[in-house]
Amino acid sequence: MGSFLRGVWVLFVCTGLAACSLPRGAGLQSEVIAAQTDENGTDISDFAVFSVTRNSVGYLNDWPVIGARGYSWINRADQPGSLIIAPGDLVSVTVWDADENSLLAGPGQRVAQLEPMRVSSSGSIFLPFVGDLRIAGMSPQGARARIEERYIETTPSAQVQINVEPGRSNTANLVSGVASPGVYPLEGRDVTVLELISMGGGVRDGLINPQIRLIRGDDIYGTSIARLYDNPRLDSVLRGGDRVIVEEEERYFLSLGAAGQESRHIFPADHVTALDALAEIGGVTDSRADPQGILILRDYPRSAVGTAPGAPPKDRMVFVIDLTSADGLFSAGEFHIMSGDLVYATESPLIVGQTVLGVLSTLLNIAN
Repeated sequence: MGSFLRGVWVLFVCTGLAACSLPRGAGLQSEVIAAQTDENGTDISDFAVFSVTRNSVGYLNDWPVIGARGYSWINRADQPGSLIIAPGDLVSVTVWDADENSLLAGPGQRVAQLEPMRVSSSGSIFLPFVGDLRIAGMSPQGARARIEERYIETTPSAQVQINVEPGRSNTANLVSGVASPGVYPLEGRDVTVLELISMGGGVRDGLINPQIRLIRGDDIYGTSIARLYDNPRLDSVLRGGDRVIVEEEERYFLSLGAAGQESRHIFPADHVTALDALAEIGGVTDSRADPQGILILRDYPRSAVGTAPGAPPKDRMVFVIDLTSADGLFSAGEFHIMSGDLVYATESPLIVGQTVLGVLSTLLNIAN
């Protein structure tokens, strides 16, 4: 009888040790969000926990957006289609003159082809028998009429044709993220961002949720190319000297624990909800995960913390999602993921219990 009791005692000790050392891929929800207390029982946890429900998701989404720089964008302002001549443009002038004693054409000739001229920094070009003439700010048609008007003063039969090649002040630089980066002339005043990207061969394959950065002088504007596709009014008209960069989305979230994937995930769209994130990571592991314990861990900057309704109460926040209820599922589809968030699928306590029972059954068989 004594040996039997000793055997039972050893059996339970072995079971307890086995349970303590069971291999696990994630913590239990109760472990992860366990309250920390001092010797007086006061909660001293450095994080706060909120359940994502219909009653809470609205004000949780009103808290500050973190994790990525916010850029403004310029709406499209329709412009006339013609080019506007600017300093640095190359202008070629041809003058037809039917007079026998033409000042411009040689004997027996009716056409004078002037040497191409670069528009000066003051916006002028030099014309023989006319002198300096300011044409910057005019359309090619307006400049042609102005030049012809001046030549008619001395040559009544003169007719003028001009050709304008845009200089750097009438070009835009497509820096990266396209098939053919380079400097492209703005042939008209209504060349848009999407048209410039098209000139460069389109967005390079493989970029996730491509983002547009428009650098104009000292200002930087930004949006996603998906927004430009969805809203033509956002397809901004370019100005000479603009630089356009196409780059991959920089925002990301992490997935760990009993998730379908443990990885770093680039935001696939401008807005990602908790349900979107779960779909992106392949859901949770059916045999391990606790569907009532999906945690979103977020670290706010200290400057965002406050007691006002629109501020998180602590810098470290844990949001709990319950996938076993309709309210939890709907609310997860409305809860916004932010860059740097950790989607953590906790382990089901049933898995630990089943494993312990398995160990106990094995030990009992050995004892028998």
